[in-house]
Order: sequence, then structure tokens, then C-alpha cells
Amino acid sequence: MKYTVLLICIICLFSCQTEVVNEVEKEGKSLKRFDRPDASILRGVEIPNAASFFFSSGLVAPVLDEAAELTSRERYGDTYTQSVGILNRIKELLTEANLTMQDVVYLRVYLVPDKELDGEVDWNAWFKAYGEFFDNDENPTKVARTTIAIHSLANPKLLIEVEAVAVYPE
Repeated sequence: MKYTVLLICIICLFSCQTEVVNEVEKEGKSLKRFDRPDASILRGVEIPNAASFFFSSGLVAPVLDEAAELTSRERYGDTYTQSVGILNRIKELLTEANLTMQDVVYLRVYLVPDKELDGEVDWNAWFKAYGEFFDNDENPTKVARTTIAIHSLANPKLLIEVEAVAVYPE
């Protein structure tokens, strides 16, 4: 039994190896992104002490249709539409802060079950939107990310909220 547990631990240790795929110099130290080639997100990011950070608040989707009723789907859209709207808001906010989407190192994502999908979380809608902004030909940057499902947001028609962390380039 002891040897079985030890063998499992050794296998897990070797299967969790990482590759450093991107280093950005920061006063002699590098920002390191630890990749997992088979995933669209990073396993982690090492940020040097000298780095300056930018933290966004949790951002929600913009209103699509001001004339739509407060409780209607048309006001904010589905999970995919809201996700793209939020990522565009993050992009605009980063521009104001003299940053780009390539400077993002971490996203925290809160998803809510969609009543129009029998109360299921539309994970694939978020993953699709994420792929349009990260880990693609235009922006090959991957980020560390936490994506969790929660019961609800303050507005019952909002299906997603996203926080972003970016690091200023040298």
C-alpha cells in the first residue's frame, strides 16, 4: 500500500511539469509564464518584485439595448455576448491605463447559471469569447485564470463578471 501511494505521488509529480514559454525583463528579473501546451490558460505566472500591477474591479456586460426591459434578455444578451462585451471593456480600460491585453497575467471569472438554458452555466460561451481575446494568432498571450460558477450576481440578468490583473511592461 505504501509503495502504491508513493508511486502515484511520483507519477503525479512528473505529469505536472511546466514549461516557461514567455519571459519579459523587469529590472534584471523576468516575468515568467508557466505554460501547459495542451491548455488555453497558464498553470501560473511568476512576477518580479519590481513589477507594477494594474487591478480592475469586477466588470459586467454593457447594456446592449437601453430600451429593453430591465429583466429582458435583450438588455444584456446571453453569456457569450456578455463575455465579449466585458472583454472589450477590459481592453478599453487597459488602454486608458497604457496597457494591452498582452499585459494581462490573470483573470478571475464568475459565471451564473442561465435560466434560459435550464439553469446550466454556459461554460463554452465563456471559453469561446476568451479564445477570441487570448491564446490566438492576434494575441498569443495566455493568462492564469480562475473560472467559477456562483449562484447569482447583483443584477439577475447578468450572467458573468470578470476581474483582470495586468503587469506594466518595463
